[in-house]
Amino acid sequence: MKYTIERRPKNNPLQKMSTDQTLSIKREFTSMANLHSESGGDLLLLVKAKMSSEVKEDCLGWAARDSSGFLSPYKFPRRFADPFDSGDKPQYRAVGDDDVLLTITHCGVCYADVLWSRNKFGDAMYPLVPGHEIAGVVKEVGSNVHRFNVGQHVGVGTYVNSCKECDNCIADREVHCEKGAILTFNSVDVDGTVTKGGYSSYYVVHERYCFRIPDGYPLASAAPLLCAGITVYSPMMRHKMNQPGKSLGVIGLGGLGHLAVKFGKAFGMNVTVVSTSMYKKEEALNLLGADKFVVSSDEQQMKTLANSLDFIIDTASGDHPFDPYMALLKTAGTLVLVGAPSEVKLSPICLIRGMKSISGSATGGLKDEQEMLDFCAAHKIYPWIELISIQYINEALERLVKGDVKYRCVIEIEKSLK
Repeated sequence: MKYTIERRPKNNPLQKMSTDQTLSIKREFTSMANLHSESGGDLLLLVKAKMSSEVKEDCLGWAARDSSGFLSPYKFPRRFADPFDSGDKPQYRAVGDDDVLLTITHCGVCYADVLWSRNKFGDAMYPLVPGHEIAGVVKEVGSNVHRFNVGQHVGVGTYVNSCKECDNCIADREVHCEKGAILTFNSVDVDGTVTKGGYSSYYVVHERYCFRIPDGYPLASAAPLLCAGITVYSPMMRHKMNQPGKSLGVIGLGGLGHLAVKFGKAFGMNVTVVSTSMYKKEEALNLLGADKFVVSSDEQQMKTLANSLDFIIDTASGDHPFDPYMALLKTAGTLVLVGAPSEVKLSPICLIRGMKSISGSATGGLKDEQEMLDFCAAHKIYPWIELISIQYINEALERLVKGDVKYRCVIEIEKSLK
């Protein structure tokens, strides 16, 4: 039997050392230790095997096959055990001792799904199954799993593995793992398999990267929290944007921005939405409960708001100037960037005068994510969602690109994926 493998250093199995090779596995290679010795000590990771008939393509999903990003039905196997454990015959096993298998009921639609499906980062591994806002029900657990039970409501966010040993992992900042966090889709896991996301019937994940969805909290509402929610909640907590009476500015009123408004109000803050779109004013003030609404292109409105905000959370991904927004901050104020414009340009004087600062953030650690889910349940914070079928996903992605979603599409996976 032949396997495609990668050479990787033992001290960092997430780093590729050389191009793929093909190795003829003989029966004498009955353990990974023997294989390590044969390879000169480098770790050899399985990437792709010619599957035996025992490996069932039992997971149904929707995948992109090329950079067009167009999604269509796709069947694939989730995982199979280390073939070296039993000589040259792979043993199919979806759930390891520390794993949770969940039936996916809902999956949020994030802009990251567009970017990777269309290979905007140049690293797409097709067929690519997107989706990293996953909510569902536990169907099976491994023998070492004690935090979750069959039938429990759970979620999976933007990453599903990390080294668990570096300073960031130990400090509950797993998303910033020094060896690279393994993303929920389009990422090579430590066992060599390519992760495939939540536009699928089920998912298998190490229990450490699985979250408890509080009893009574709707699964459809929980899904967007696992990326959009944590992306704004984590920096808000880190920068103490949770102080009652303080003033918060939210730039952009989309999937992330509308949740920043909801969190700010739940914290007791005075919230101002800054947007390029006047038509969002009524939604911001009357539906989301913001205290003020300012159109960023209106110089007089922006001038009136100058030096009035303690914090700003910038969710806008389109290119935009930063000097006008820094001028809105009070002395020692902070702007946190969670959107992804192509560049950041600002005058240094905007920081020097008034001791202002700008910071960036990407999702959050596992501890923060569970805390956020519990906070949303306790304070009845629900994302504004639009339920869709998987068959509508290509139209939904196009609408997302055009900014025509209020404010998160959520796929009813269990109901529509057949």
